[in-house]
Amino acid sequence: MKRREFMFGLGGLMACPTIAKAQQKERMRRIGILMPFPKSDHYSGNVQVFRQELLKLGWSESGNVQFDERWSTDNMDMVRADAASLVEQKPDVIFIVGDRVTKVFMKLTNSIPIVVGGVSDPIAVGAAESLARPGHNVTGFSLTEASMFGKMLEILKQIAPGISRVGMMYNPDNSVAATAYRRWFELSAGQLGIQPVNLTVHDAAEIEHAIASIVEQRDGGVLLPPDLTTSRYRTEIVTSTARYGVPAIYWNREFSESGGLVIYGPDSLQMYRQSAGYVNRILRGEKPADLPFQQPTTYRLTINLKTAKGLGLTVPSVLLTSADEVIE
Repeated sequence: MKRREFMFGLGGLMACPTIAKAQQKERMRRIGILMPFPKSDHYSGNVQVFRQELLKLGWSESGNVQFDERWSTDNMDMVRADAASLVEQKPDVIFIVGDRVTKVFMKLTNSIPIVVGGVSDPIAVGAAESLARPGHNVTGFSLTEASMFGKMLEILKQIAPGISRVGMMYNPDNSVAATAYRRWFELSAGQLGIQPVNLTVHDAAEIEHAIASIVEQRDGGVLLPPDLTTSRYRTEIVTSTARYGVPAIYWNREFSESGGLVIYGPDSLQMYRQSAGYVNRILRGEKPADLPFQQPTTYRLTINLKTAKGLGLTVPSVLLTSADEVIE
């Protein structure tokens, strides 16, 4: 072999790792997204925040990543169908929210990495062996922890000192969340001398009936923890509580936009940003089994003074001072 030919061949061999590495970097990645809400819902803004955060982290839809979004509402038949379709596409990672959605995906795949942007109790759901080391193909962020219920009841009692009974509204089909919610709610209510009432609902008609049942006796209030069904019907819930004159505390800021009295809960936008961070780490080689499930670290308090006035309530100045947002 001539020296010139030998050197060319050697140079080609030396360049191969570099070329392979460059090709690997340029491989198009695919992210599946399933949201159990209508696409017209406010949650579309949360997903936009998630995608914008990924862009900041170097994942451009026009360059190195493709998104496959599914908006399935809370219809579980549609969720199961869309979940199966997403898994068949074999994306590099899937982003979801909700206990029931998590359980659906866990039945479909134990290999595709999944990031959950909100789950009640990842260990009880079966998504994690422990918060520190999930151990499976699922990781993400928890929406709640026990102290949140006590804080919600304290705030509601401060705004409406006369309440003695509080109904917690949720869909019992989410059995894992329902069990944890009841335990945390009843414990917190007992410590504050409040009679706890479980308001189980599936649709708008049951929601109307549940709120009406609270006012059958005086001095009642309503607490809404994270729940896909109540999120879907938040406008109907806020309208009904106003019509019946029932003070209520909600977990998500979207309720304030519909006129909800007071909101105390985790910063959902922050959780979507953090979820993007986990997706980024997985795309760059980390395993979901090694990424800890994180509990909420940032809570937001929003108070609607117009709604308070309509209910004949005076919000204590200490609450107004500590609120992250006051709607007038």
